[in-house]
Amino acid sequence: MKISDIIQRVEVYGFDESIRGSKFPMAVELSTLTTDFAKSTVKLATCPVGEGHDNFLNGIVVQFDLTFTNKAWVEAERYHFLDFVSSQSTMHRITRFNLDEAYIEYVDARMVAIMKEKVAQYNQLLEKSKTDSTEAQKEELRRRYLEILYSNPAGFRLTARMTTNYRQLKTIYAQRKNHRLPEWRVFCQWCETLPHSEFITRIITEE
Repeated sequence: MKISDIIQRVEVYGFDESIRGSKFPMAVELSTLTTDFAKSTVKLATCPVGEGHDNFLNGIVVQFDLTFTNKAWVEAERYHFLDFVSSQSTMHRITRFNLDEAYIEYVDARMVAIMKEKVAQYNQLLEKSKTDSTEAQKEELRRRYLEILYSNPAGFRLTARMTTNYRQLKTIYAQRKNHRLPEWRVFCQWCETLPHSEFITRIITEE
């Protein structure tokens, strides 16, 4: 799994102004503040997670397309500042996805075959109901759709547009860099590619 398999279309905003803002606590004359790095900036950014000295990292906003499995999405939702802009929906479109491409390699092929069978049966019944619809058929469609939703394996991939900030990424990196799911490890590798990633990783390299 490569970074490009799960992360696309990255944008970073507010970096320079947040660097300037990091100097506010010790400033008297605000007109003298610049966006240049200071030793204090790095010290604040690389403090341990949860200390609060790195609050200026909230202003460095990151947006990106993230492709995760259902299993990883459930874990991602615990982060309050990893926000959804918009996302693909199984609720609306589960019977329209290309299931041969939707699942990761760890999903048993037998489960994929079952899902394809259920979707095919549902779509056949849906087409029939367009010309000959009864209440019984409508109820059967509802039942079959729920079967598909609840049977869908955890290895189903969905893409969402996300917005977050360096401070939240710092927390995620600390908690997920050695995670059992490969998606999280790759996500953390991507964090290491962001501008001044030491603010997130706390790993300072000598130049």
